[in-house]
Amino acid sequence: MPSRLPPMTGSFKPAEEHLPSLLAYDTLPGHQDFDSIISDSKFTADSTDFYNRSLTTRRYALVGVACSIIFSCSCIVAGIVTLANKGVWGVTVFNLDYQDAAQLRLRVEIFILTLNLIVALCTESTGFVHGISLRSALASESRLRFNTNLRLLTAARGWFNPNGALLNGISAVLLIISYSSVSLVPQIDIDTTSLQTSQYEDGVAIAGLPILILGVSLLLQVIIALSGIRAVKILTWSSSPFDLTAALIHHAQLTPAPLRCMRSVSDADTVGGPTNPLEIQPSAWNAHPSIRKVVISLWILVAACGGWAALVIHIWNTYPSTCLSSTTSLPLKTWSFIPNGPSNCIAYDFPGSNLGVWILLCVNVAAVQGPLTLGLHCSELIANVTRDEIQWRYATGRKGLRVATNPVKMIFTHPICLILFAAKPFLHWMFGLSFHTFEIATDGELSRPFVFMYTAQMWNLCFALLIFACFFTFVSLRRPRGPQPAAYGHVQTLANLVDEWSPVMWWGHKEDGIPYCHAGTSDYPLPDVKMDRVYSGFDVGSDTPSRERQGTTLVGLASIDGAHNQPHR
Repeated sequence: MPSRLPPMTGSFKPAEEHLPSLLAYDTLPGHQDFDSIISDSKFTADSTDFYNRSLTTRRYALVGVACSIIFSCSCIVAGIVTLANKGVWGVTVFNLDYQDAAQLRLRVEIFILTLNLIVALCTESTGFVHGISLRSALASESRLRFNTNLRLLTAARGWFNPNGALLNGISAVLLIISYSSVSLVPQIDIDTTSLQTSQYEDGVAIAGLPILILGVSLLLQVIIALSGIRAVKILTWSSSPFDLTAALIHHAQLTPAPLRCMRSVSDADTVGGPTNPLEIQPSAWNAHPSIRKVVISLWILVAACGGWAALVIHIWNTYPSTCLSSTTSLPLKTWSFIPNGPSNCIAYDFPGSNLGVWILLCVNVAAVQGPLTLGLHCSELIANVTRDEIQWRYATGRKGLRVATNPVKMIFTHPICLILFAAKPFLHWMFGLSFHTFEIATDGELSRPFVFMYTAQMWNLCFALLIFACFFTFVSLRRPRGPQPAAYGHVQTLANLVDEWSPVMWWGHKEDGIPYCHAGTSDYPLPDVKMDRVYSGFDVGSDTPSRERQGTTLVGLASIDGAHNQPHR
């Protein structure tokens, strides 16, 4: 190995994970002697990867998709069997036993919450695969700016592209249907043959058509996601912005810009040049243009929920004869989390008992619940962009930044991602408590459909959404401290800031200069940047890079290349 190249760092990677598609290295723009350095260093395409393709993440993702397929097919089979045996309004009854009414209602609500959690797991697994394919499709079109994008509201070119606007819109509708159909599935069944006894014989029942719709909507989302990964070359399955940036550099889809070693993502659209380190970095609100739209939409959702509850109270007080309504007012003593006994509510019914009424009911629930589903989906942008920035700021910590990430571990180690994952099924469940369809089935068959809107539960949902919106607003407005430039997963900014790639990286001051200093990354801890100095980058004021500096830059590109074959120091 040439003397100008320091020892590499990395971790061993089994040979069977090297793919035959990586048969040659792409020449990086601006580095004409890169191939000769690779040749001198004896790095060959059949023995190493330039970046981590994260095949373990691919296995996790496909296992999650397989579980989604199994669950969706089970729902479809259960729906078909119920419809075949009981008809359109039929239900399948289980757990038939003498139950206290409040206890049975609690059991039904726990079942609905569990079903919402399963749907969240299925849609998150499918959404991860769909997001990876969308990211690669945008990169192939040179339109990828951030590691994280609004998955269903960002589209690749092509009307019939699996990641295009048409199928993304269909995926959004299917996501809404998945959650809205959950509240229609479980019902309470009463067996009238036990009327002669002192207690009804009650049980939990599963409605056939809603569970069929749930299964079909989940399965179609899987089909769209799998078609997406077949339609585009996946550069990397890793959710890490650093693996993605390295992949884009390797495939000549991204070129690091010079003289921007101290420029954050907020300076992405400005001309680079010397600048002083900042003590406080810009917030995600200022860094990502879509963050502002997401936060505003969350507050609109809170206002809409509060207005909905106020409208129900107004209708209850002003027009009691125009709809089915309870006769109970809303004192604090009747306030509860789950409707139990007499509750303040209004209700309306759907006349008829044919398939058209079912479809109208499903559309009604989806239309009301849709804004909540899309608002929670868009909140993923705030959580993931913040996660990317937190990972980048590890580069100034004692342990440094580890490029490789575990997608399952990331959910449980990043509190923001964990909060969002828990909030999705919980808030959808709270919506089901507020906007409740039916009450009971009789002898295995649902009667005339009713929709109940419970006032207390609406205010509960509004208060929960208020807390959710406040938390994510705070996260989006929070400004990281320290001179390390903020990136928030912006791939061009990361390409400018990371000048040496290794499995574990530290960022800091690298070289004094006259008149400008240089900051960057290394595979060993670096000193803090000097707040009273001006930073710009290598080769300022020189048309030809020095041999020593050029070697240092290319070491970074080569070190990740050999990361999987060199033992970690």
